[in-house]
Amino acid sequence: MPVLSQKGWVVIPKKLRERYGLKKGDRVHVIDYGGVISIVPGSKNPIENALAVLRGKPTLTGELTGSRREDANREK
Repeated sequence: MPVLSQKGWVVIPKKLRERYGLKKGDRVHVIDYGGVISIVPGSKNPIENALAVLRGKPTLTGELTGSRREDANREK
C-alpha cells in the first residue's frame, strides 16, 4: 500500500503505471467522490475526448469511474 509523504506525494505502483500506460510527466486527476479519492489518468487528447462526450461516446474517465464503482461494490 502506498504511503503519503510529508509533501503529500504518493507513488503509484509500477504494475498500475504499466497497466494504465502512465509515464513520467503524465498528468492525472485526483477526484474526491465523497469519501473515496481516485487518481484518474489525464487525457492524452483532451479536445478529442471533449468531442466524444458531446457525441455521446464513452470516455476514459467514464470507463474508469464505472470500473471503480464495480470494485467498490465487490469490496462490500
